[in-house]
Amino acid sequence: MRIAFDHQAFCLQRTGGISRYFCELANAILLAHEELRIFAPLYRNIYLRKVQQSKVEGFWIKDYPPYTAGLCTNLVGAWANSKIKHWRPDVLHETYYSPTMSGNKKFPVVLSVFDMIGELNLMGNAHQVGDKKNSPKYRAVKRADHIICISKSTQRDLVELYDVPASKTSVIYLGGDALHSNATDCLTSNAPLSIDLHTPNRNEKPYLLYVGLREGYKNFVALLGAYAKSTRLSTDFDLVSFGAEPFNAHEQAEITRLGLSQDQVRHVHGADDVLIDLYRHASAFVYPSKYEGFGLPPLEAMGQSCPVVSSNTSSMPEVIGDAAEYFDPNNIDDMIYAMEQVVYSPSRTRDLIDRGRVRAKIFTWNRCAAETLLSYRAVSSRAG
Repeated sequence: MRIAFDHQAFCLQRTGGISRYFCELANAILLAHEELRIFAPLYRNIYLRKVQQSKVEGFWIKDYPPYTAGLCTNLVGAWANSKIKHWRPDVLHETYYSPTMSGNKKFPVVLSVFDMIGELNLMGNAHQVGDKKNSPKYRAVKRADHIICISKSTQRDLVELYDVPASKTSVIYLGGDALHSNATDCLTSNAPLSIDLHTPNRNEKPYLLYVGLREGYKNFVALLGAYAKSTRLSTDFDLVSFGAEPFNAHEQAEITRLGLSQDQVRHVHGADDVLIDLYRHASAFVYPSKYEGFGLPPLEAMGQSCPVVSSNTSSMPEVIGDAAEYFDPNNIDDMIYAMEQVVYSPSRTRDLIDRGRVRAKIFTWNRCAAETLLSYRAVSSRAG
């Protein structure tokens, strides 16, 4: 089977979850000895550089000129489309939501939908029905021959909000073992972990860990409030946030308003080896998000034997199963209770670690690739 990925994710993102998904998927598909090509003539994505380069139709550049990413992506897209048409794949997987089709109607198109955050107004921007129907995402969904959703929660939202027949969709879970593989590499390497200077060391206070973006529906401010309200937690534990962006002015003001110090609430950034070390030594990983299309950080935490305390909404119970202490993300007292139930109970901590290890093994990129290949074959056979 000849499988094509288009250029979009690799031109739009230097790093990011969507491009990482397609690179992990590509690596797993190639390990299954399938014929796959990625058409990204001039791309800036870092992850794609780690995919077998003979399978990438394109060249890496450090970045596009300032303010030209959209224009460059469109120009690269026209170039990529001509190459895709010439190669004539059995199936094309569009890697993001373009208003126009990559390739042509002579071969079937698969699309992955990761969440419905914008349509649910979780970013605080109003969306009218007319706007949805004119959006690139809506148009991409409607023209696709098959849609892969990364959770049943996302599938339900897509079917309801875009009036998509459920028969046009399938649920294929992401893999959660990429970070575990990196952890194995770290263990077998002679080089020490490159811990950031601001990472907690073994002589400091134990800490609660938060990972990822923090704005809006991610609910980080609510976590700050719960942490500050619990005298026990704020006395006995630090709160560490891992992510690319430092605390913004609003977050810093909130930390000050709550009477917390910069020593108590700290931001850490770095590569995967830093994150691995943080997971392994955290007293608990806390995930207060109000909505996720899937939610990889809890799986990463479980894979590193870190107990998980999570909100109970959207895809979280579906993905995490019985391997977390859950709370209502809209209830500060419930969040406090859940955190305290774990960090002050060695037996509960041990139970969640054991359950997490078992649960994390379910979600692998090899499994994701195998199920995705079944979808490709099904849509290709229907088209043929």
